[in-house]
This record gives sequence, C-alpha cells and structure tokens, in this order.
Amino acid sequence: MIKYKLICKDCNNIFDSWFSNSKEYEKLKKKKYLNCHICDSQKIEKTLMAPNVLNSSDIKSKDINKIKEIKSKLREFQKFIKDNFKYVGTNFAHEARSIHYDPKKKNKAIYGKASQKEIEDLNQEGIKTDEFPWIEDKEN
Repeated sequence: MIKYKLICKDCNNIFDSWFSNSKEYEKLKKKKYLNCHICDSQKIEKTLMAPNVLNSSDIKSKDINKIKEIKSKLREFQKFIKDNFKYVGTNFAHEARSIHYDPKKKNKAIYGKASQKEIEDLNQEGIKTDEFPWIEDKEN
C-alpha cells in the first residue's frame, strides 16, 4: 500500500488517498476515477510529501488511547452538529450567504462542505464560518 497527498487543481483542496501500489494511482487517474470530494473535479495531481515510516515501538499505548479519546470527542461534536444543524452539502457557501443577508433566517444553523476559496470569500464578506475535522462514520 502507498499513500499519496493529492491536490485538486480547481479548488486547491489537499487530501490523502491510499493506493495498492504506485501504478494504481496512474491507472485510476487515466480512467478518470479520481475526483475531489469537495468540488467533484477530476483535475487531481500528486503533491510532494515526505515519507513517514513508523514501527510498532514508535506508537505507545498512551498515544493510541489519546487518539481514541480525541476521536470519541470529535464523534460527540459531530452528533451534536447532525442533531442541531441542517446539512446543506456542497451548497454551504450559497446557504451561508442567504442566511447572512436575509434577516428572517438569522437563527438558522447549517453545516456542509465548502472549498478553501469559498471559505476565504465568505470571511472577506464578513460571514463567519468555522471549520471542523469530520470523521467518516465508517471505520477502516
């Protein structure tokens, strides 16, 4: 298995992805199976990344327990967000502007996906947003 740091050339989203081997990335890219999970663009490229090699002695049980504790807290926050906010998907920037500029919608709480550029644009307009690390519901 090999892990690559990838970048979307449309929205500049940077993310990691695992491949069975180095040729698998090229094969999937050629077949246009790689896409950005933020803007759905297929303009995905590998970026530079430093190799990271861990052996079992590098990971202490104390560290593993701390990671589990952090993931548990993140899941609690996610549950709160899901229970109390409306999910707007990739329409987040549009919905945030709609709420900001319409006084009737001021108490509406939303969450969703936005590119880094969209978040920067919202902040420049005076629309406060917060980013939150999202843990997928499935475990690997």
